Amino acid sequence: MQEAANRVKFPWPGLLTLSGAIFVCVTSEFLPTGLLPEMAEGLGVSQSQVGLLVTFFAATVVATATPLTAVTRRFQRKPLVLGVLAVFALANFVGAIAPSYEVMAATRVLGGLAHGLFWAVVGAYPAHLVPRGQLARAVAVTSAGGSAAFVLGVPAGTALGHLLGWRLAFTVVGVAIIFLGLLAIKFLPPVDHLRIETSEIATLTPGPLRRDRTFPGVLLICLFILLMMIGHNLLYTYVVPYFTEVNGFSVDSVSILLLIYGISGAFGLLAVGMVGNRYPRAGLAAGMLLVAIAVLALGLVPQVPPVVIVMLVIWGAAFGGVPALFQTRVLQTASVRIRDVSAALVTTSFNVGIGGGALIGSLLLDGVGLQLLPFADVAITALCLVLVVVTDQLSGSRRSTPRL
Repeated sequence: MQEAANRVKFPWPGLLTLSGAIFVCVTSEFLPTGLLPEMAEGLGVSQSQVGLLVTFFAATVVATATPLTAVTRRFQRKPLVLGVLAVFALANFVGAIAPSYEVMAATRVLGGLAHGLFWAVVGAYPAHLVPRGQLARAVAVTSAGGSAAFVLGVPAGTALGHLLGWRLAFTVVGVAIIFLGLLAIKFLPPVDHLRIETSEIATLTPGPLRRDRTFPGVLLICLFILLMMIGHNLLYTYVVPYFTEVNGFSVDSVSILLLIYGISGAFGLLAVGMVGNRYPRAGLAAGMLLVAIAVLALGLVPQVPPVVIVMLVIWGAAFGGVPALFQTRVLQTASVRIRDVSAALVTTSFNVGIGGGALIGSLLLDGVGLQLLPFADVAITALCLVLVVVTDQLSGSRRSTPRL
């Protein structure tokens, strides 16, 4: 029966449409990261304040993703995706004409409202389209949109902002979101997300979520996601000033460096699509270890350009597959009954990490300077790695111990 499920035609058009939607939304989320100096000058604030726009965005996602998911649980998934894309586009268009920092902050809150619900719906969408045996592959396809955002979206937005102004960059992203919405109307298949497969009903436990036997495992993975994203984003949010002020690269080279990082991440995600089902645990641990090594080297030898570029490649490739592996693990762990809620919790965890990392990075930036950021990233990543490995070892031991 499993072999028959795996032979189901792979829904490429729908998954690629989701991937494109993720691409434009992630580009929008991280656009301030690449345009930190320009936005700070245009809005008359400091770079750390512009970095906090990422925190405002993420905090809104954290506060609203789960409640909005619960409220919209019975809404059809496809119209919901189209609706949040429309709100996302509006947030970008208003941000492009924002006359003050306060208005820009308000647009980030609006974008965060849309983003939280978007990820809660889109994060679970692949599980409604493919059987369990194709899940890692499907998640890798949709996650490629996020990787492409770092490969093309953020570097292109950064280059456009440097050339023609950051406001035009936000306008272009808004237009791209509208375009992807039109593609979704055509190619994204509707799903009956409320239908539960008969074969899976027996595995579900009635009652509150906390009584679902898979819920503790989902929460534990969300904790790992939270730690990993805090470590990553306390550095990545401020990577542009780190490139220019610590590494000594010119402003003109920033887009190229971001492109190198993004392309490397795409290769990492490709590796997950190829071997993610076979080596999910080893792949995740290896990726986290390589992230820690690469970022540590960036901090220890920040002014040796060849070393910086090589470590940037390793960092991008290693981190590129980590979110997809975490997301796949959650979808494989969660029962069908809590799948959408689990996707909302994953979204919340990612955005607590993104916003918390940006906030911690802002405090470190104003307090002790940019030079400390890589070491803080390494410390948190190493802690997360230890917890993941220990948890995997303990769960493996429990599975191998015979029940008396």
